[in-house]
Amino acid sequence: MSLLMEDLLWAYPVPEPEPSKELLAAEALPDTLPARLLELALRHPERVALRHKRLGVWEELTWREYLDGVRAAARGLWELGVRAGDAVAILSDNRPEWLFADLGAQALGALAVGIYQTNPVPDVAYILQDSRARVLLCEDQEQVDKAVACRADTPGVEHVVGFDARGTRHVDDARLLTWDAFHTRGSALLEDGWFEARLAELAPHTPSMVVYTSGTTGQPKGALLSAYNVLDSAGELVGMLDVGPEDSVLSYLPLCHVAEKIFTLYLPLSAGCVVHFGESLDTVREDLREVSPTVFLGVPRIWEKMHASVSLRMKDASWLKRRLFDFFTVRGREVARRRREGRATVADRLLWALGDVCVFRPLQERLGLRRCRLAVTGAAPVSAELLEWFDGVGVAICEGYGQTECAGVSHMTPPGRRRLGSVGRPIPGVECRIAEDGEVLVRGSNVFCGYLHRPDATAETVDADGWLHTGDVGRVDEDGFLFITGRKKELLITSGGKNLSPEKIENALKTSPYIKEAVAIGDGRHFVSALVQLDEEAVSDWATRQRLPHTSYADLAANPAVVDLVAREVDKANALLARVEQVRAFRILPKELHQDDGVLTATQKVRRRAVHAAYPELIESMYGGKSA
Repeated sequence: MSLLMEDLLWAYPVPEPEPSKELLAAEALPDTLPARLLELALRHPERVALRHKRLGVWEELTWREYLDGVRAAARGLWELGVRAGDAVAILSDNRPEWLFADLGAQALGALAVGIYQTNPVPDVAYILQDSRARVLLCEDQEQVDKAVACRADTPGVEHVVGFDARGTRHVDDARLLTWDAFHTRGSALLEDGWFEARLAELAPHTPSMVVYTSGTTGQPKGALLSAYNVLDSAGELVGMLDVGPEDSVLSYLPLCHVAEKIFTLYLPLSAGCVVHFGESLDTVREDLREVSPTVFLGVPRIWEKMHASVSLRMKDASWLKRRLFDFFTVRGREVARRRREGRATVADRLLWALGDVCVFRPLQERLGLRRCRLAVTGAAPVSAELLEWFDGVGVAICEGYGQTECAGVSHMTPPGRRRLGSVGRPIPGVECRIAEDGEVLVRGSNVFCGYLHRPDATAETVDADGWLHTGDVGRVDEDGFLFITGRKKELLITSGGKNLSPEKIENALKTSPYIKEAVAIGDGRHFVSALVQLDEEAVSDWATRQRLPHTSYADLAANPAVVDLVAREVDKANALLARVEQVRAFRILPKELHQDDGVLTATQKVRRRAVHAAYPELIESMYGGKSA
C-alpha cells in the first residue's frame, strides 16, 4: 500500500459495519451464558471457539458450530420434556458435548448439574437423587454402566443419553438414547427464532447451575449459581487479567468443579478466548506441550507434579546440564525476588537473559508454558516455596481464592503485584472483612443463591447482611492483600494451646518430590506428627537407582531405606516451619489414599477425619501407643 493511500485511510477511516438485526436482538436479550454465546456466534461466526483432540488429531469448532451444538442440545432436551426448573445432569470427561448439554439446559431455564466422572455408583446416585435430575448425559460405557447400576435408586431419571455410541450398545435400559437419536428427537424445533425465544424468557438472577461442593466434612451440598453470580465476576476478571480473543486455555480439570468452569465457560464467553480439550487427564502433559496455552489454571497438585518431574529428569541429565540448572534456578529465585520488590539491577537483567537461553526457555517449552503469560493457581492451598521455585524459572504464578459459594473466585493476585503467600485482593465489586474470630467473610454479586433443598445450611453460610462465611481463617495486610492461615474447623490445637494450620504443615511436606499427600496430626497432642503418602513414581525411580527391589507401593512403604529417604525430606520441610509446627514423627501410609475408600473427595482433597478413622493405630504409634 502506498504512503498516499495510507494517508487517505487515516484521514477517512473505514466505518465499522452496521450490526445486523440479529446481533442487535441478541444484545437486547437477558445477560446469560447462552445469550453471550449467541452474541459471539453472530459477531464472529467463523472464528475458532473450541479445539478438541480425538485419536491424536486436533479438530476445530467455530463459534457458529458451538452455537449449533448448544441449540441442538436445547431442542433435544425440550423434546424429552425438560422445562424451566428441571435438573439435567452430566457425567463425563471434558469435551465439547459437555458444554452443549450444559448451555442447552441453561437455555431452557433448567439447572445444569455436573457429576465427577471418577465418582463411584453410590456417589452418582446421591447427586442424581439430591438434584432430582430428570435427564442424565453420560460419556461412555463406563459412565452408562453407573447409571444402569443405580437405576433402582434413581427413579426420577427418565432418560439417559450416551455421548459415545459405543457406550450404549448391549445395555438393557429403556431410558437409554444415543447422542444421534437425542439430536433427532429435537429436529422438529429447527424453525428460526425458537432458541432466541427461550433465551428471552430467562432471568439472570434465577439459578441456572448446581455445583456440588467437594464434601470434605460430609455429603456434598449443591450450590445454586446464577448467570448474574458468574458473569459479573467473570467480567471483572477479564478486565483485571486482560484476557481477550487472542488467548487460549486448556480444559482438563473436571468441568463439574467451579474453578474449571471459570476458565472453560465463564471467561471464554466473556472474552472470546479459545478453549482446548485434551484427550484425557492422562495426556495433560502432552496436551499442554502441544497447545502451549497463554492462560493456564493449575491446581497445586499439578504444579507439584511439574516440579517433581523436573527434579527427577535432572537426575538423568549430564553433569553440565545439572550444574547449569542448579546455578540458574538458585540465581533465578534471587533475581525474581528482587524483581517483585522493584530492586532488579542491570546485572540482574543480564543474568536473567543468560538463564533464559540456557535453562528457563527449554524448561518452559518442555512444560508447555513458554507462551503462558498468565499462570494461575487456586482451589487449594499452595506452598510459597513452590511458587518461589516457579518464579525462579520464569513462570510467575498468580494465586486466586474463592469457593463454590462465591462462584469460584473472590480474590485474585494482580499480575505484576504478586505477594507470595497471599491469595490476592478482592476483585472489583467484592467486599472482604475479617470477623472477630478470624474468619474470612465475603460479600458481593458473586455470592451464590443458596444450597439446593438446604435452606438451613444456606442460613448458616450467608448471614442476614449478605456476608458469606467462608470457613477460612485469614488476615488482610495494609494494602488489602488476603493471607489464608487455615480452616476454621480444621485448626490443630495442641495440648499446649497452640493453634496451627494443618495446610501449612502439609504443603511444606508436599514440596518434596517424594511425598504426594500428607495429613498433619496434632489436635490435643503435645507435638505435631504426620501420615505421609509416597509419590510412587518418584520413589520407585529413586529405589531403582538405589537397586532396591520392589514391585508395588506397599513394598516401597515398608522399605527402611525409603523411610530414611522420607525422614530426610521431613527434615527439609521442618526447615520451612516454625519450631512449634515442625513434624516430630511420621508414618508412611501402607497404601495410597483413594476415593473409593472414602478418604478422598472427587476433587482429590483429603478427608482428614476419614483418614484419622482409618488409621488410628498408626497414629497412636507415633505418640507411644500401640505399634502398627
